[in-house]
Formats: sequence, C-alpha cells, structure tokens
Amino acid sequence: MHVTVDVVGEDPREVELAPDATYADLVRAVGYSVHEVTVLVDGRPVPEDRPVDAEREDVRVLRLVKGGER
Repeated sequence: MHVTVDVVGEDPREVELAPDATYADLVRAVGYSVHEVTVLVDGRPVPEDRPVDAEREDVRVLRLVKGGER
C-alpha cells in the first residue's frame, strides 16, 4: 500500500508498505526507530503494533528526541 507520511520538521515522504504493515513498519520505512518517535493519525497517537489504515489522510511522525545542537 502507498502511504504519505508527514514527518514533522521534514518534508513529507511517500512510502510503500506491505498490505499487513503496522505503524512500526511505517516508522522504519521513514528511517526512525519506534523508540524515538510517536505516530499520530488524525492528531491522535496510535500504538506501534496497530495495522496501518491506508485510507487515513493525516499520518504524522513526531520525533520525540532530537539532539546534538545547543
């Protein structure tokens, strides 16, 4: 399935996922670990083991930890 993901603070990304993909799979597809982000669907956090619903229009990945700069 094809999903558009808004990674907060970055450009939106287009990812291709298996039909049975979870939000953890989506997080890995955009290059992050589930330990460093939260996925929001329609503004609400979703568990990483929940299946991705391709019908959703507003999927956002919010980085929880960002470091290196002071």
